[in-house]
Amino acid sequence: MFRISFQSLIQGSARLLDRLIFASLLALLALLAIPYGAVEPWWESIFECAVFALTALWIIEGMLSGTWRVGGYGLLAPLLALIILAFLQSQPLWDGMWGAGVAAGIETQAGLAISADPYETRRFAFKLIALALAGVLLWSHSASRRRLSSLIHMVILIGVASAVFGIVRQTAQPDAAQAGIAEGFLLPYLRPGQGYAQFINRNHFAFLMEMALGLALGLAAGGGVRRDRSLIYVAAMIPLIAALSLSNSRGGVGSLLIQAMLFTLMFGYARRAERAEESSGVSNRLASLKRFGHSPAPRLAFAVCLVLVLAVGVIWMGGDPLVNRLEALPADMRAASANERASQSRVEIWRATWGLVTAHPIAGIGLGAYAVAISSSHDSSGETVPREAHNDYLELLASGGVIGGLFGLWFVFALIKSARAQLRSTDPFRRAACFGAILGLLGVATHSLVDFGLHITINALVFTALAVIATLDGRVKTT
Repeated sequence: MFRISFQSLIQGSARLLDRLIFASLLALLALLAIPYGAVEPWWESIFECAVFALTALWIIEGMLSGTWRVGGYGLLAPLLALIILAFLQSQPLWDGMWGAGVAAGIETQAGLAISADPYETRRFAFKLIALALAGVLLWSHSASRRRLSSLIHMVILIGVASAVFGIVRQTAQPDAAQAGIAEGFLLPYLRPGQGYAQFINRNHFAFLMEMALGLALGLAAGGGVRRDRSLIYVAAMIPLIAALSLSNSRGGVGSLLIQAMLFTLMFGYARRAERAEESSGVSNRLASLKRFGHSPAPRLAFAVCLVLVLAVGVIWMGGDPLVNRLEALPADMRAASANERASQSRVEIWRATWGLVTAHPIAGIGLGAYAVAISSSHDSSGETVPREAHNDYLELLASGGVIGGLFGLWFVFALIKSARAQLRSTDPFRRAACFGAILGLLGVATHSLVDFGLHITINALVFTALAVIATLDGRVKTT
């Protein structure tokens, strides 16, 4: 009797830890979105410590229950390889990479490492470890349909709340042109004319909108929910699109249009299983019309029309500020003349970054060390020096060299392979969730060509959640 009671106590404790870990992960997602997206080092440390603590609880849970739910090895392997590369870059391996071992009269090992900034490279490694562990925890604790649905709705809720806050802030905060106004809006750094919603950079806000919008669109149109409930997701998309337009993020608007086109082109593939199930009860004439509607040419024509209508609507909502930013795009993309030494345009930054790639092609200049290393190839007056490449792919190639670039490609191919398998699922909810996550990930992948939104902790964590949603396999139960 005592043995049975003790075993029940152990199993009950394991179930309690299981619920506690999942609830804590959802709470962590919501909490990190509040303070500027958790950009400050001490907030990043809180995130890392919280994930490490939850991992310790997960280990205890596994010991109590006697079972381990671990998956996603295909995505974990390239991340683990990047983490090992970062630690190797930060170690004093040989002499002469970045100069002598004495700086300003102080002996240092920095000059003996591959990385231009070993401290920042180690910080990058610890943050990537935390993100990988967060993905493992989300994977292992989202096995039921109810939990997967909770995770999806939390991401959408965070996006909608940020969008509404951004619209309220834009409406209520005084114009930056008014003299003597410098205070923030609820948070001290949210000054007039700077950033959008709770983000200091408007483009970082756009990343969150793209991911939340992709999920909502996938569930509404992918057949994962009842038709009457799909209106809820359509309603959620209204503030997301409106706030993205009002933020005047050019990269965000471009990614939104590409998401719309990809949604139209992928729609037939995402609902292929549903069409196969319904085909037996459809007349031949109606079946022919459906086949015509799902053929490539009509879908492409509809995609072009949808993008044009959406572009007009977004520009209309964004108004003159968005039009002015779009008109300034050619100047931002052109190379600077000999008299312009600030070199702030993206083309100049990309050219300087490519100089780092050619100078350190094999192992790069150190993951996370871009801000220090770029000064060696950035030709400017020194008035402003970029801290990011404004292109995450190019920055990865510069920071990790060919080795890091191959690890990045490994991760992308593993993600695509696993997500394609889930798109073939016969479960409509599972297929729609994967479809929505893919749309969000594609928006981020497009925007990352011209920006660095994944450097922000909340965006990186939501990206991790979308990768889990897109690749979570058939273990998902219906309860």
